[in-house]
This record gives sequence, C-alpha cells and structure tokens, in this order.
Amino acid sequence: LTEKKDEEAEEPKKTSEKKEEEKNEEKQEEQINEQEKEDEPKKEEQTTGEKLLNSCVDVFVVYDPPVVYSRYADEVLRNVIKSLRERTEILKEKSIDPYATSPEITPPVTPILRKEDYIRQKEEEHIAKEEEDRKKAEEAARKAEEKKKKDEEKRLEAEKKAEEERLAEEARRKAKILPDISCSCFDVLFHPVEEKMDTVLGSTIDPFTDRRYISWLTVVAVAYNYNVWFCPARLAFPYHNDTVNPFWILLDVLSDVVNVIDIIVWQPRLQFVKAGDIIKDRALTKVHYRKSYRFKTDMLSIIPFDLLSLHFGFSSIYRFNRFIRIDSFFEFSDRLESIMAKAYIWRVARTTGYLLYMLHLNACAYYVASVHQGLASTTWVYDGKGTAYLRCYYFAVRSLINIGGLPEPVTLFEITFQMTNFFVGVFVFSSLIGQMRDVIGAATAAQAYFRASMDGCVEYMNTYTIPKLVQNRVRTWYNYTWASQGMLDETELLDKMPLVMRIAIAVDINLATFQKIQLFQGCDQQMLVDMLLRLKSIIYLPGDFVVRKGDIGKEMYIIKSGAVQVVGGPDNSIVFVTLKAGCVFGEISLLQSAKDGGNRRTANVRAYGFANLFVLEKKDLFDILVHYPESQKVLAKKGRQLVKAKAAAGAPTKDEKPKGLTLFGQKPPTPKLLKAFGNLRKAGLLDKLKVRSS
Repeated sequence: LTEKKDEEAEEPKKTSEKKEEEKNEEKQEEQINEQEKEDEPKKEEQTTGEKLLNSCVDVFVVYDPPVVYSRYADEVLRNVIKSLRERTEILKEKSIDPYATSPEITPPVTPILRKEDYIRQKEEEHIAKEEEDRKKAEEAARKAEEKKKKDEEKRLEAEKKAEEERLAEEARRKAKILPDISCSCFDVLFHPVEEKMDTVLGSTIDPFTDRRYISWLTVVAVAYNYNVWFCPARLAFPYHNDTVNPFWILLDVLSDVVNVIDIIVWQPRLQFVKAGDIIKDRALTKVHYRKSYRFKTDMLSIIPFDLLSLHFGFSSIYRFNRFIRIDSFFEFSDRLESIMAKAYIWRVARTTGYLLYMLHLNACAYYVASVHQGLASTTWVYDGKGTAYLRCYYFAVRSLINIGGLPEPVTLFEITFQMTNFFVGVFVFSSLIGQMRDVIGAATAAQAYFRASMDGCVEYMNTYTIPKLVQNRVRTWYNYTWASQGMLDETELLDKMPLVMRIAIAVDINLATFQKIQLFQGCDQQMLVDMLLRLKSIIYLPGDFVVRKGDIGKEMYIIKSGAVQVVGGPDNSIVFVTLKAGCVFGEISLLQSAKDGGNRRTANVRAYGFANLFVLEKKDLFDILVHYPESQKVLAKKGRQLVKAKAAAGAPTKDEKPKGLTLFGQKPPTPKLLKAFGNLRKAGLLDKLKVRSS
C-alpha cells in the first residue's frame, strides 16, 4: 500500500517535469528563430569566406544546454536514435524467436519436429503431390481419349456414310448394266435339293474359317483353270475330231456342273457382315447373294452357248463366257493363303502360273499366225513337224523372254507379229519377274533382317575385340532364338495386332499358369489379364545365371520352355531343385521393400539347357495395382504371409537344453570282473558257500 501511495505521489511530479521541459524547448526554438531573423541582413553583406566561417562557428559554438546547436544536426540525431530504438526492438524479438533470420517482419514461431516425423511429413506431402499430379494426368488422358474416341467415331461414321453412298451408286450403275434376275421358278425347282444339303452343310457357312468351303473352292478353281487353259488351245490347235470330241463334251459338262452347284448350293449359304453383325439367316444370305454383282456375272458365265455348236459346228469359242468367273479363282487364292503356314509358296506358284499362261497364249497365237501364213510357207512359221503345241510353246519361250536365235520374219505380217511379241515380252515378263522378286523378298524378309542383325553384332564385337567365348555365346543366342521362334523379338509382331487379339493369345498361353500362383490367387481376373500383357520373353543360354544370390529382386519369372536349377555350394555344384515349364519363381520379391535389404535374392538360379522365360517387372505390377485397390490389399496381405513363412522356414532352430540324467552323459560300461561277481551272486553261489562253512 505504501508503494502504491508513493507511486501516486510521484505521478504528478513527472507530469509537471514534462511540461517544464516542453516549455523550455519552445523558448529555445523562439530564441533561435529571433536570432536568425536578426542575422539575415548581416549575412547579405558578408563575403563568401565570411559565410563559410560563420557556418563553421555556428556548428562549433558552445551554447548553453537548453540551446540547440544546429537544427539539421538535431534532426539527424533524432532519426538515428529512433532507428536504433527500432533495431533494439527487432533484436529483442529475434532473441525471443530463434527462427527469425532477417530484420524483416518476423515469421510466426514454427514447431520443432523430430527427424522421423519430419521425414514422414515430407513423404506424405510428396505422396499427396504425386497423387494429385497422377489424378490430373489421368483426367487429362481421359479427356484426350474421349476426344480421340469422339473424333474416331465421327471419322468412322463419315467413312461409313461415304462407303454406303459409294456402294449405292455402284449398285445403281451395275443395275443399269445387269438388271436384277428373278429366280423364283428356280427356287421352287431346287427347294428339295437345298433342304437335303441343309442336313449336310448346315443352313449357312463361314467363308473364312470353314475348311469345307475352301476345299470346294479348290474344285471350282480346277474347273475354272480347265476352261481358261484348254479353251484357247482347243480353238487354236486341231484338237477337235470325232474321236476326241466326246471326251471334250464330258469334261465341259463336268466343269459346268461344278459351276452350277457352286451357284445353287454354296454361294447362297455364305455368311456376310452387315453393320458389324454377322448375318447367319439363310433367307438373308440368299437374298444378299442374289442382289450382288457376282451373282449376275455367275449367271452370265453359265449361259449354255455351247448349244450353238449343234448348228455351227463344235468349237470351244462358245465357252469363253466361262472366263467371267475369275472372282472364284481369286477367292480361292485368298482363302488358301489365309490357312497356309508358308503362304509365299503359293504366291510363287501362282506367279509362275501367270508366266506359263502368258507363254501358253503366245504359243496359241503363233500357231494361228502360222496357219494364216501357211504351214512351212516361210522359214519363220511353224513347219508342221513334230508336236505342234510343244514346238509353238518353245517358240513363245524364246520370243517373249528375248532369248534370241529365232528365224528372221519375212513378210510384213510376220515382222509385225514378232515386234508385238517383243514388246509384250518386255512389259509382261518384266512385271511378272518383278512380282516374283517381291514375293521371294517378302518371304525371306524376316531371315534377311535376322542375318543383318547378326552380322552387325558380330562386326561390332570384332571392332572392340570382344573375346571369342563371348562372341560364340552371342552367335548361339541368335541362332537358337531364330530357330525356336522365327524372329528376334515377339513384341514387334504382337504390337501390330489389336488389343483383343493380344489378350486372347496371352490368356491362351499363360493365364492358367498365373492362376496357379499362390500369390495371385483371389485377385481380380482382369488384373491378371493386364499382367499377362506386360510379360516380356527372354531366352537364356545353358549355364546362364537368371538370378544370383544377393541381387536386388525387381522381377518375377515364368518358365515358358526349358528348365532352370536352384544351385548352391561353394562352386554352385549342389542342385537343390529343378524347375520346369509352367513353374514360377521370384514372385515374393515383387512385394518386398528395398528397406533393410528385404528384396535381396536368397539363392542362385541357373538355366539348365536353353530356357525361355517370361519376365514381369515390379514397376509394371505397381502400375497395374493402381487400378485394382482390392487386389492390392490381397497381394499385400499374402505377401506378408509368404515372407513370414519364408523367414520361419529359414530361421535356425535353437538347441534344447539337456535335462535330468542327460546332463551326466552316457553311462560307462561295467568292468568284466564286477560283471562276473554279479553273475555269481545271482546264481546263489555265495549262499551255498555260507551253508557249507556253517
């Protein structure tokens, strides 16, 4: 209380002192102003030197304490004092907050975290940022995919519309040339035959995969080639007489019967695609064939102009309308290529057939020209000796291929004919030989690429003087890879196929093996399919180490063919187990963390012979698991279980402590002398001695 009273008494004193100081300052300022006014007229009369001297005197003149020496100096000092006080306050705040590092506005005090908490916080922030970036990327990719899909749909719709308009225009144009043919009377006539064939062939036939249809096309192609090859020969050469004509008539009838059966029985049953749907209705397939351009040409090709031979004489010229069915031959060629394992063989044979057919036509033309000029009339024409067709064919070969050594043409007709032969030979045979070269080049393109790759690798190894042992192993890998799969990289072929086809192939090869893996049991089937698409095929040579003990595990392996061995010992001579096709190893390392070396390989795995393995990398698995959170939980749980089971199996067993009498070890054997006394006691000998002595 006394202290409070003293403070209350001192307060009025302080206020009075402040007032007196303010009054003194005001008086000093008034005195300074008056003095400046008095000095102004005097300063005007002073020289420049006196002005400088007076200014210096004003600065150094010592006034009484209440008097200000200089207003400028007073202001400067006051500003300095003010800034020093502000700095003092800032330094006080800085001493309180150790995180403040500059004289600027001090940031708020941040809490101090432990190192583990700080690392965890940073990891969470990093993961959150990555997740946000991933979502943004997925959203952008989804929008781009949707835009691309919409553009693709628009493009396909426009193409479809344009194709429909083109087909409609083509149909209208063809309708003007070949009007629709009504076959109602033929339908009634052949209805029993169609019903009978339904029980044998079925209501409809797939023209691309049904082998029966491809076999039938072979018969149709033979009939077509009969007409194409023999009609010109029969027309040019004297092959018609009373003895041979019945055989020609029989063959002609057989070829016509084949064509009629094809038009009535097979073609109306062929399935077709309309707006993406496979039409399998018999009535619709028949209507589709009847309205097609091919039906009209087929009907023209079987018109029996041969009946004119009854009035004008027997000739093969009336069968030239059979040539119109050339679409049947090209269809047979396409279907045969689709089912052949080595289609280039048929392409080479077909091109060779084109070449022989051109020679065949030229031989027929040469014989007709010789007859027109007169046989043996000049040295250039056919002389009528030997077999006419063979002699004329020989002339055609030498003429069209420009071999030379031909007789000189004499007449203008002969010269014109020979010049035409040369021009036709140059253009036709050059195109056919070029086509043959393309066919053979396409057939051997893969092997040429293999040879070029191998030669380039060998040249590289020779340039850098790679040891011969390594070079031999590289050559062995190239040769075995080419011999086993016919290509160096399977992905080059699979990448060209649509996704559905790649999935079908991958599922057929490896899905059953994946489903047997204990780690993946219970996971989403679609996730397994996605994993199958990420597999990569690798071939290991005999003795190659697939994995080594202590390596970082980043992949799992599926044995496609061959075998591998788990080996150990000082020189890896001990074989623990042999894994064959269909087995899996290294799957646990996919889910183990690299922290504390958890994903290190625990054994050596070596290829036993040539081994073809499928490899799945950890990065690919994690990319897939992002889209399957439930499967990710299942894999994490099973991975922990497998790791614990593996650790328990590999842990050393503790020796049990001996208990009871085992502490003293095995009992030593009884001495023989003691054994003898023991036996005597058991027999009662000592008792008998006691009785006698008594």
